[in-house]
Amino acid sequence: MTALAAFGIGLATAVILLVLVWIIQLFTRNAGLVDVVWSAAVGILGAEYALAGDAPGITRVLLAALALTWAFRLAGYLAVRMRGAPEDSRYAAARKAWGRRADLYMLGFFIFQAVVAAVLSIPFLVVAYMPEAPAIWVVLLTLLVWFVSVVGEGTADAQLKAFKSRPENAGKVCREGLWRYSRHPNYFFESLHWVSYVVLAIGAPYWWATLGSPILMAWLLLKVSGIPTIEGKDAADKREGHDEYVRTTSAFIPWPPKR
Repeated sequence: MTALAAFGIGLATAVILLVLVWIIQLFTRNAGLVDVVWSAAVGILGAEYALAGDAPGITRVLLAALALTWAFRLAGYLAVRMRGAPEDSRYAAARKAWGRRADLYMLGFFIFQAVVAAVLSIPFLVVAYMPEAPAIWVVLLTLLVWFVSVVGEGTADAQLKAFKSRPENAGKVCREGLWRYSRHPNYFFESLHWVSYVVLAIGAPYWWATLGSPILMAWLLLKVSGIPTIEGKDAADKREGHDEYVRTTSAFIPWPPKR
């Protein structure tokens, strides 16, 4: 199977999965499930490309293992977080703003999410069609970047969950653990995760095509669907200590806070 055909199948897979989520939310009126399925879908695309590709077997096994482990760790965390919770404020606000056409616009948004998943998965495709296995130092560096990013994101998620679980912290800003050094350490490590595949693809004919995913993910989190939705104009009114936190703490890259 050619890489282009594999990409087409991957895009179709993402669209089918997210359209199914759209159908489910017609009944549940909770669009938050899309975050869970989107994360899993990206990992599934990695596994599909690993199966379809013609790279050496060990390379494709490594690719599938890294992609699926990352994806289902994140999807599992999001699934637990949304269980029993009301619809995410982002989707609730969009549903209200879109009015009677909310379901139609939501379908368009979900399909757009599927396209983004396919574009982000391009590094998986590049690795799956590498003509030769990567050098051992490339594999070791890949594993190091991947481990730091996935463990870092998981640690940040766990620290925030523990902070929010304590009633006395209601309405307060989390400044514990990694959150002391970055206002969004989970976003930083999520973006870093995509650098893993840039490293793994070193030596591939289309290595340059892997560079877009970490840049795209960082841009989405910094400018579109991440920080802007959390640190909006009402954030200071909702969270105690917000303004001081913003003034002293790096938004993205973990860094010692200002005095």
